[in-house]
Amino acid sequence: MVQSHAEPSIGCVIMASGLGKRFGDNKLMADFHGRPLISNILDVTGDSHFIERIVVTRHQDVQKLCHSLGIPVLLHDLPGRNDTIHLGLSSLMQTHHLDGCLFTVGDQPFLTSSSLNRMLHQFSSADQILRLGWNGSGGNPVLFGSYYFDELLHLPSGKGGGVLIKKYPENIQLICADSEKELADIDTVEDLQKYGTL
Repeated sequence: MVQSHAEPSIGCVIMASGLGKRFGDNKLMADFHGRPLISNILDVTGDSHFIERIVVTRHQDVQKLCHSLGIPVLLHDLPGRNDTIHLGLSSLMQTHHLDGCLFTVGDQPFLTSSSLNRMLHQFSSADQILRLGWNGSGGNPVLFGSYYFDELLHLPSGKGGGVLIKKYPENIQLICADSEKELADIDTVEDLQKYGTL
């Protein structure tokens, strides 16, 4: 029986597989205000209304942290961004019917659960692509409706969701963040030092 007023079932894939080449190490476990950098995304996705979330990583220390917190995690050794997306989305689809899936990264230390929940509340149809943004510019996270799942599962090698953002610009809706700094990510040690003072 279909529930006409049911909340959309939205999953969350936390992409934590980057090699940190510009940082020089696994930045996700770098100290940020006394905690691993990845801690913020683990906190805010836990406070948001996802049916399920999964962390996809190639780092054993990230896996260990997630296990200690009871957060589902998938460890892999595949090379591409497309692999991370495929592994996370297919894993969630094995256990849940999803109307949409939000993809987020582990290095945005100022992202808030209120912005994530605003994105979830704005989601209403399978062909939507919602991006968190500021002053007309889009960033991460991105929420894709189920219309795009097949393409997300078959992205070109090494490519991410940006392929679909370019392909379907007319379907993109920007959701304003609470503040500009929510879109900031940490790519270098200098970024860590800069944002660590905020």
